[in-house]
Amino acid sequence: MKILVCIKQVRDDTSPIMIGSEGKDYLDDGNTVFRMNRLDEYALEEAILIREKNKGIVVDAVSVGPDRARAVVRKALEKGADNGFHIVTGEAAYAPPLVTAALLASFARSGDYDLILTGVMSEDDMNGQTGSMLAGFLGLPCAVSVIEEEINGNAFIDVTSELEGGMREQAVISMPCVLTIQSGINRPRYPSLSNVLRAKTQEIITRDGTEQAEQDGGMAQVTLSYPVKTGRGIILDGTPEEKAIQLLDILHEKALV
Repeated sequence: MKILVCIKQVRDDTSPIMIGSEGKDYLDDGNTVFRMNRLDEYALEEAILIREKNKGIVVDAVSVGPDRARAVVRKALEKGADNGFHIVTGEAAYAPPLVTAALLASFARSGDYDLILTGVMSEDDMNGQTGSMLAGFLGLPCAVSVIEEEINGNAFIDVTSELEGGMREQAVISMPCVLTIQSGINRPRYPSLSNVLRAKTQEIITRDGTEQAEQDGGMAQVTLSYPVKTGRGIILDGTPEEKAIQLLDILHEKALV
């Protein structure tokens, strides 16, 4: 059995977001930190757990993105993926979910995969569409927000999906299929030393997706903007008595007392 895990590189929370003057792209001052999308880490861990419970399973990891996205493929190898693949796009290319799914589908068709896993969504764009679109391109059944799964023989997989309001849905899906994995399904592992050493020298196979990534996929990024500031905090200085007087003045000013 072959499992494909689709992973994405995203900007780390600690890196400040800077938007270009035209409001159409992010700026990178050279200090921006990137990492693997956390929700994809759950998908990767689930694939590795399936491999540990079943014999003869190969786990491949693939990422779509610019040259820097190779780092998350390397990280997937460190975490236990058997093989790593990188579909290279232009540095400034904005790839809508439809385009990303099309690139992944083109790759997946050549791999004869039994199971394809993605995170339920990415932390940056939060579209939650790529996995379902990928299944659509491949003509495969799909379950989203999966919180439990169990391989059932050689042709089926039992899944439990999380629905709105805390409800759960159980289903039996024929393989090959696509699952989008919800957070909390497992606890992603830290890389072992042996896997880190192996990943350092292991080849990452690349494919050119630049031309296809430049298509708009029926969706174009028009502008980016910072959140509108709706208020600000006030820090009171002085002794407790002085702070109390300042607070009372503020409350009187706002007609709250």
